Amino acid sequence: MAELLQILISGLSSGAIYALAAVGFTLLWQASQTINFAQGEFVMLPAFFVLAGMTLFGLPLWAAILTAFVLSIVILGAMFKKLVVEPMLPHGTMPLVIATIALGLLMKESVKEFYSAQGQPFPSLFPQHVMNVFGASVSVQDLCNLAVAFAAIIALQLFLQRTRTGRAMQATAQDPRVAEILGVDVKRMVMYTFLINGALAAIASILISPVYLAKFSNGETLGMIAFIAAIVGGFNQIRGALVGGLLIGVLDNLAAVYISAEYRTAIPLILLIVIIMVRPQGIMGTSEGRTV
Repeated sequence: MAELLQILISGLSSGAIYALAAVGFTLLWQASQTINFAQGEFVMLPAFFVLAGMTLFGLPLWAAILTAFVLSIVILGAMFKKLVVEPMLPHGTMPLVIATIALGLLMKESVKEFYSAQGQPFPSLFPQHVMNVFGASVSVQDLCNLAVAFAAIIALQLFLQRTRTGRAMQATAQDPRVAEILGVDVKRMVMYTFLINGALAAIASILISPVYLAKFSNGETLGMIAFIAAIVGGFNQIRGALVGGLLIGVLDNLAAVYISAEYRTAIPLILLIVIIMVRPQGIMGTSEGRTV
């Protein structure tokens, strides 16, 4: 029982970080029907912003994190929308998908070329201690990662539901034409969505990099898992992305311990196939009458 509890907490910790990236997929799809296949690289890059700030400019950790957070919002949010999405979106979904794939490759190869091809140790924000929880040895870092990821998602939900701007963003996602008729600045609301995605990517990057190292190739796995989590949970529901991320994180850890670590990468794909066959709209998704 203690071992199972340890596995579950570790899985929830990883899953909550996957959920942050999956929520980004969902937000961009809701706001502008954008599927960002560079989302994994968006999560990979902020960690290197932090490392560059510390090693090249001599910034302390918290200053480097703050700088990386701002750069992520500007580069992965505003510039991504202005330089990639806006020019490509009028040409349809497929050119935009190709553009985001190309962007992901560019980001990955740029980090490999200009920073390092080797995995880089990343400083942890939290103590590396282990504590006893009902007989299970649980990492304090896992608990803190879980708490921070949940806090970010809850804060986002409260923002969307309890603030005027958040409700305007939801109206834009549901029907931009009607929202514009009602006086909503649709372009601004869409921009806010991209900025939020950049912030979520930065949080996910800072939380997961101390666990898996900062590597140029991290985006490949993170992007795939986040995309699958969004589909499994429901591509049009933030809560669905959260459920999908947590489910994949837990199943991944259970498979690694009780089946084989060699097959753990297949678990998200198997789960995706099952969900598509049984409930194509996802666990918490609703049918929209269009193909995602």
